[in-house]
Amino acid sequence: MTITQTPSPNFDDRPDGVPVDMLVLHYTGMKTGEEALDRLCDEKAKVSAHYLVETDGKVFQLVDEEKRAWHAGVSSWRGHTDVNARSIGIEMVNPGHEWGYRTFPDAQIAQVIKLCQTILSRHPIPARNVVGHSDVAPARKEDPGELFPWEQLAAEGVGLWTADYSPLKDEDIEAMLHRFGYDTRDLGTSLMAFERHFHRRALHNRDMEKTQQRLCALLDLIDK
Repeated sequence: MTITQTPSPNFDDRPDGVPVDMLVLHYTGMKTGEEALDRLCDEKAKVSAHYLVETDGKVFQLVDEEKRAWHAGVSSWRGHTDVNARSIGIEMVNPGHEWGYRTFPDAQIAQVIKLCQTILSRHPIPARNVVGHSDVAPARKEDPGELFPWEQLAAEGVGLWTADYSPLKDEDIEAMLHRFGYDTRDLGTSLMAFERHFHRRALHNRDMEKTQQRLCALLDLIDK
């Protein structure tokens, strides 16, 4: 894989003793890739990511993986609130919901998969910790959104996915979402983030029983 080095000044040291055990995927939410790259490398913006993947599949590295990039903001996953400290962040060029959200091109997804696979080969990141920005910041973010092909990544060994439904457990949905990893202080947004990632049909035709059964199936995978 060819990676273009485009250093960003927006990073700092990871805390001692904190493992890199998360991979967070974003869309840029800007009109063009050039705009996004400029912003991620602008010291005044105070935002960055480790990698940026253009629509044609070109990959830029902005921050060394050993450093903490500033991509997740106020966020939480599985009780950890400094997501930046323990994660690799990948931005994918896409205008997002504000500027004309659209499907991710095949060339872009192919390179994202390859990039994720190389990252996973270097860091002990469990499948359940390959997440979207909306998963770790459900009250603030929607990306990479409902058009992102999580199932395609999982088929290539990147992330967790199932199309199955399991019988309901004696556990309410808030407790299950929390156990899966979500910050459930705002249950509505965490539920929507889950559906956006794992049960997209429910975004248009909400069926709480089916959503819970999908969540049960995912928890079954984790518990194996």
